[in-house]
Amino acid sequence: MITLTFPDGAQRQFPPASSGLEVARSIAPSLAKRAVAMALDGVIADLADPIAHDSKIEFVMRDEPRALELIRHDCAHVLAEAVQDLYPGTQVTIGPVIENGFYYDFFRNEPFSLEDFAAIEKRMREIIQRDAPFTKKVVSREEARSLFEAKGEAFKIELLEAIPQGEDVKLYSQGAWIDLCRGPHMPSVGKVGNAFKLLKVAGAYWRGDSRNPTLSRIYGTAFASDKELDAYLRQLEEAEKRDHRKLGQEMDLFHFQPEGPGTVFWHAKGWTMFQELIAYMRRRLLHTYEEVNAPQVLDKSLWETSGHWGWYQENMFAVKSAHAFMHPDDPDADQRVFALKPMNCPGHVQLFKHGLKSYRDLPVRLAEFGLVHRYEASGALHGLMRVRGFTQDDAHVFCTDEQMESECLRINELMLSVYRDFGFEELVVKLSTRPEKRVGSDALWDRAEAVLLNVLKKIEVQSGGKIKTGINPGEGAFYGPKFEYTLKDAIGRDWQCGTTQVDFNLPERFGAFYIGADGEKKQPVMIHRAIVGSLERFLGILIESHAGHFPLWLAPDQIKVLTITSEGDEYAGKVVAACRKAGLRASSDLRNEKINYKVREYSLAKVPVLLVVGKREAEAGAVNMRRLGSQDQHSMSLDEAIAALVTEATPPDMRRG
Repeated sequence: MITLTFPDGAQRQFPPASSGLEVARSIAPSLAKRAVAMALDGVIADLADPIAHDSKIEFVMRDEPRALELIRHDCAHVLAEAVQDLYPGTQVTIGPVIENGFYYDFFRNEPFSLEDFAAIEKRMREIIQRDAPFTKKVVSREEARSLFEAKGEAFKIELLEAIPQGEDVKLYSQGAWIDLCRGPHMPSVGKVGNAFKLLKVAGAYWRGDSRNPTLSRIYGTAFASDKELDAYLRQLEEAEKRDHRKLGQEMDLFHFQPEGPGTVFWHAKGWTMFQELIAYMRRRLLHTYEEVNAPQVLDKSLWETSGHWGWYQENMFAVKSAHAFMHPDDPDADQRVFALKPMNCPGHVQLFKHGLKSYRDLPVRLAEFGLVHRYEASGALHGLMRVRGFTQDDAHVFCTDEQMESECLRINELMLSVYRDFGFEELVVKLSTRPEKRVGSDALWDRAEAVLLNVLKKIEVQSGGKIKTGINPGEGAFYGPKFEYTLKDAIGRDWQCGTTQVDFNLPERFGAFYIGADGEKKQPVMIHRAIVGSLERFLGILIESHAGHFPLWLAPDQIKVLTITSEGDEYAGKVVAACRKAGLRASSDLRNEKINYKVREYSLAKVPVLLVVGKREAEAGAVNMRRLGSQDQHSMSLDEAIAALVTEATPPDMRRG
């Protein structure tokens, strides 16, 4: 007999190899009907799987979060069957669950288009209505190969060959349709339900390699209920309106072009925002960090020492002098290979090492708004969110082991304060613990994880439970555990931004040390931290979260002075001059256009404040103020308007004094 332990602690014995479905039926027939999977010792498995040994068992219901991945996985299989039904000769490849949905890659001569979706979704609903059971069969490699050769599925054969020796080869059938899959799946296709939607189609290379065949990738999503699906589709619709690439063009902030793939061409207005962000961050670091700057181009030997050349080389840009390329045999040419820095940390270690440090000097906090370059595949580039060249608000703290906790808490306080200033009140902090492959002794990891776990508990307590916390087991960096800060934007999307990482590796590799109280050399703890991460990406997040309606202090164009007739031109100039003298970003529009036309134009450009002036305002020394998104106008004196706007345009950190 095997002993199963249930969530309430109760234990019951069952015959060996009893299936999850049999166990559920023995408890209650209704439970067997409602359950879609089981979790054995925390691992999701098919209900039909035999249970081989004593285990902790939980039953997974369709409407709980753990079932969502199953719904989406099963929906991907339904999509694949529907496609092969409708388009004979199409080969299937892979169909994984991804964030917020799933996709399936297909190989056919003619790519799919959005016009195909109606027919595919119709057939998917018919397949779901038939409610065929998902049936798993473990087969030999030879049997699987014969099956897929007969079906003409060359890609499945390649996937089959990639399965490690000793690992089961599993085939899942849903009626007559069969796929190679690790599983698990729900009991039947009908459990998918009709709360699904195909979203877009794109090209993709087989195994992500441009030398391989091009596939047609269909993206979709699925939820447990129509209500959840409708909410997600509304979020997508709102996100499309807020797309930072679209708003960036409308607001004249930046652009991209083929000659500089993945690098931003900042326009004057966008650069104003970028500099405002840096100025804000620089003020937040004042008197706490030393701002430094390390070279962008460094000999590859430094990156070999750091380890980046070994494990990160494919993401780096390597360079030589033009003369060396032109004259490779010239003994006088500098033939060394250099790299554009992909990160700032090795440079900061060199700065720390310059000059002898005592324990009395610690902690040393070095900050840099460092431009870094990392290679991203062209298909992965996405506006400001995924680029090849970006600026990090990077910092590294060199401290003693005893200072590690207080420094992590100090970093956390700064991070939370920054996020609040930008309107992000809802966030999650997770601790990522040791991965399987790592450097450093278990004793070092034990100490670092214990410290960070204690910090995590304090974060939750100090926030009064407002900040959610959690653990990402095994997701730490190879050189140490880390915190990840995830923000929720105005339409409910999550963005992972800040990180705090403890590093045992780089100080050791570079021989960094300080002199301890006992006069001996000691290795410092190195804490990496970034608050907004990539400034470019953070601006993209802000653009989308605010939908271009920025707080006045951050808006590139704060004030536009509009004339009703030419009689107000001279006064408009005085208004602009007074605004600028007060430190406000203001300009005028004196064109001979109707005032409603001007108002509409600058509303579309997301200018937060419009001051309308004419002959009457000039005589009274007044302005008519109109706010972005409002039809109301308020007449007030120029002095009163400027005083109010100066207060509003003061950055949040400066308001606190």
